[in-house]
Amino acid sequence: MAIDGQTMAKPGLAVPRVGLGHDVSLPSRLVRGACPSLATPMQTGDGLLVRLRPSTAGLTVAQFRQLASAAARHGNGLIEVTARGNLQLRGLAWETVPCLEADIAAAGIVPVTGLTIETPPLSGLDPDEIADARRMAARLGEVVACLPAQLTLAPKLSIIVDGGGQLVLDHVTADIRLTAIPSVDARPLWQVAVGGTRAAALPVLLGSDEQALSAVLDLLKSLDALGPRARGRDLAKSFRGEKERLANTSLEIQSSKACVGIHPLGPTSVALGLQLAFGQIHAVELTAFLDIAKAKGITEIRTAPDHALLLLGASTDVMAEILAQAVDFGFWTDANTPASAIATCAGAGGCASGTYRTKHLAAKAVGWVPELLDGSVVLHLSGCPKGCAHPAASALAVVGMPSGFGIGVNEKASGVPAVSVDEYGLQIALERLARMVAATKAAGESVGDCLTRLGSDATVAALRQE
Repeated sequence: MAIDGQTMAKPGLAVPRVGLGHDVSLPSRLVRGACPSLATPMQTGDGLLVRLRPSTAGLTVAQFRQLASAAARHGNGLIEVTARGNLQLRGLAWETVPCLEADIAAAGIVPVTGLTIETPPLSGLDPDEIADARRMAARLGEVVACLPAQLTLAPKLSIIVDGGGQLVLDHVTADIRLTAIPSVDARPLWQVAVGGTRAAALPVLLGSDEQALSAVLDLLKSLDALGPRARGRDLAKSFRGEKERLANTSLEIQSSKACVGIHPLGPTSVALGLQLAFGQIHAVELTAFLDIAKAKGITEIRTAPDHALLLLGASTDVMAEILAQAVDFGFWTDANTPASAIATCAGAGGCASGTYRTKHLAAKAVGWVPELLDGSVVLHLSGCPKGCAHPAASALAVVGMPSGFGIGVNEKASGVPAVSVDEYGLQIALERLARMVAATKAAGESVGDCLTRLGSDATVAALRQE
């Protein structure tokens, strides 16, 4: 497959993913789209960044421990789980990357090197799933690998195969999405949709396994024809109207269940979800935690969207003990922690484009306005207009500027800010907004519903104290 003018050594799954995802033109240094990997590390503010997704559903505790050791030995020891559930290692140098790659191989970890087909983190284990998404994802991978012609696709092209269950991916954006739908004959159908989250995506087909696979291949060929930067949203424009009739059935959109907490998998089996604080942990803390996990009988650890890890292999009582201890190692163990409503990028020090320390400011914001952070809105702290941590629009986007911050309301980080402030002014503005919400929020109403009811103009007025 050719990627941005380069032909991969082996056709098929070697398709990285890319796209701007912005409303305005940005300087080249501020364009999202780099897709770092072991083969192509990305230069950042704290050295090189490597991203990887294991080809297996999970890793053993020993493998995770070896990964943490390699991160400390060859980088700065910071390990991240991204919003999509990928692993990232930071602070590497060009001369240490080959050593890291060798250590990862020695641990028996085989990263995905091609088109990433994402499935729910509990696929194959979840008793509530409609279909085992891994089986369909494997079939799709085989079919794509056998395509006779090379395709030029965007490096960050994303495909989700969602079989349903407790931890669905409805809230995760995808260029192409396959969602399992129950049918009367007990064999699930697949809804194929393009562009965005499950709620925003345009359905183009509802059919059998074979029909869905054929539709995805047609969509990939259409993307190839549109050019190397084409994304699912571009397909949505061409399919709207012409093929919307193929899948216009009203289908239920599931609420995204928080990954944090204990999830039942059977009479005696459970999974424990833990969230990394602002998406990262140091190898020292992770290694110490892994020693406890091993002693408690954990056999497998899976990464999950929203910066989470899922632990498998122990009983409910033992998982509860691990949950109680995890907070000592920096994990978030409460799905309702206010800080989890804040999306942060690497910020200054971690990214050359970052103008302020996003995670440091996030900790301050939790102290300033915890009442705004009820989980119904996203407070996006972006070090620059790229908006890497939250490419979509958010209720509040605090964007680093050459001098101070811009606050966007229902905007992407690349949008036009409604208010410009310094740090003290930011605190005052957010506190004013919190007071307005407290004074006008109805009983049982979420912050998000309240702000939607009041409208963007009222939100901007509160931030400006008009």
